[in-house]
Amino acid sequence: MNLLLLENEDLVQPDLAIIRDQRLQHILDVHRASPGDTLKVGVLNGKMGLAEIQTLDRQQATLRLALHAPAPDPLPLTLVLALPRPKMLRRCLRMVSELGIKQLYLIHSFRVEKSYWHSPLLDEAEIHRTLIVGLEQAKDTLLPRVEIRKRFKPFVEDELPHLLHDRLGLVAHPYSATADELPRPLTRPALICVGPEGGFIPYEVEKLLEAGCLPLDLGERIYRVETVLPLLVGRLFST
Repeated sequence: MNLLLLENEDLVQPDLAIIRDQRLQHILDVHRASPGDTLKVGVLNGKMGLAEIQTLDRQQATLRLALHAPAPDPLPLTLVLALPRPKMLRRCLRMVSELGIKQLYLIHSFRVEKSYWHSPLLDEAEIHRTLIVGLEQAKDTLLPRVEIRKRFKPFVEDELPHLLHDRLGLVAHPYSATADELPRPLTRPALICVGPEGGFIPYEVEKLLEAGCLPLDLGERIYRVETVLPLLVGRLFST
């Protein structure tokens, strides 16, 4: 935890917070802090700064806040991601949060098993907790927004064209043509579609291109989703 992230319910005054949950255990067991020590803190969707520990015991910590710094700039990227298998989903959500991606659409695809949609990891509270871990790692406070779309065709035909109105759309998929002519780093906001393991099927690629996306060939290697995300950000954006 590189940043102690506070939520509004932790604030008893604008500059005073009390915490009693697992974050308290982290302060005690990892930071081994004492009253008078300072910690790097941020308020969810707010500013960052320092907190001086006023009181500290096994029941609670009282923190005096001095918040002055804005959150890091978001990555100008909307990610459309075919729902990964549950084992990978948590890592992907955390990585989205760490990379500064602020808008994520989890969509269905032919190669996404229907059982994946019943994963408890898709619970709103569980998604929130996982994203928070990524923010704490990256020292960020702006929570990504996660949208779930269980039907591929309605999303691609009805929503995707509107999302592409002011964004460059790309499909990260092995393809006969490539988008090598793109300036790198990208000079405009982008939307990138990433398929499941094994990729989108040809019909899905065709629908994504019809909606206004361009093909982006990452080469001959077949990557895991968790590998593709940092690879894409590294290739297309200056971070």
